[in-house]
Amino acid sequence: MPAQDSAPARINLPPADLVAYGRQVIATEANGLLALSASLDDRFAEAVSILLSLRGRVVTTGMGKSGYVARKVMATLSSTGLPSVFIHPAEAAHGDLGMLAPGDGLIAFSNSGETSELQPVVAHARKLGVPIIAVAGRAESLLMRQADVGILLPSVGEACPANLAPTTSTAMMMAVGDALALAAMQVRGVSRAGFEELHPGGAIGKRMMRVAAIMHRDAAMPIVTEDCEMRDVIMMMTSRSFGMTGVVDRDGRLVGVITDGDLRRHFDSLIEGKATDMMTPDPKWVSPGCLIEDALTLLNKHKITAMFAVEDDGTDRPVGIVHVHDFLRLGLA
Repeated sequence: MPAQDSAPARINLPPADLVAYGRQVIATEANGLLALSASLDDRFAEAVSILLSLRGRVVTTGMGKSGYVARKVMATLSSTGLPSVFIHPAEAAHGDLGMLAPGDGLIAFSNSGETSELQPVVAHARKLGVPIIAVAGRAESLLMRQADVGILLPSVGEACPANLAPTTSTAMMMAVGDALALAAMQVRGVSRAGFEELHPGGAIGKRMMRVAAIMHRDAAMPIVTEDCEMRDVIMMMTSRSFGMTGVVDRDGRLVGVITDGDLRRHFDSLIEGKATDMMTPDPKWVSPGCLIEDALTLLNKHKITAMFAVEDDGTDRPVGIVHVHDFLRLGLA
């Protein structure tokens, strides 16, 4: 038997042609999504109403590429507050049908609507009185006829040149799942605080953290009084390494900040000056309860590298300070 050639295929197309083809694929899928958006009707609203009325879980199912979509939709539903589980159709007839119970709802994905492996799941759902939402590409298919609500995918060709590999169809399925999850989330009024409770870890968890979790407190804060000599101001700024110091009045209220830039602008009067002479009044600040993502946006908007956290209770007293490096350590800046 001759040895199989394991050398990688040579690319004969210039980069510009590959880029153009990539854009063509994305444009084809985008056109499918636009057609899907235009085609949504009251059946979509009925599907959302079903999801909101469930006493149990949302069960998603699909075979092949549709199954991967169903898994992702399951994860999105769970992350937005609707408990969900995925049933693999091929495993369903071997005991996994027990995952489906009265009070649940079923979302079944199949582009053809004729996937035979789905039939045991659909039949069991109908036996239990579980409402069925079908997402398919053929209106008269078996799955659509069996469903309580059918969401029809537009008749748009796949991005695959042979019109075979599921591409546009799976993109549309994914979009339907996202739309169902987020529409239900909108109706239920899930707030950012509620979303935070469901995402304590990972990148989303970091974005949902509060300034209080990362700010430097107490003795770590560079703070001087209004009548502080500039020599002591510079020593404070140098020892704390934030590139700035806050200036407070006799009541401890934040009335200004002095930055490295202020020192350069007032270089000629540093010897005899006091903090109140050099400071920039009414500095930007953030609440300790502010999301760190919003705090970073504020830093970028005003093109500053650090700002104080001030309790939003009318006292105007600084309780912490955050620096752009704090966000960099979290991988957010």
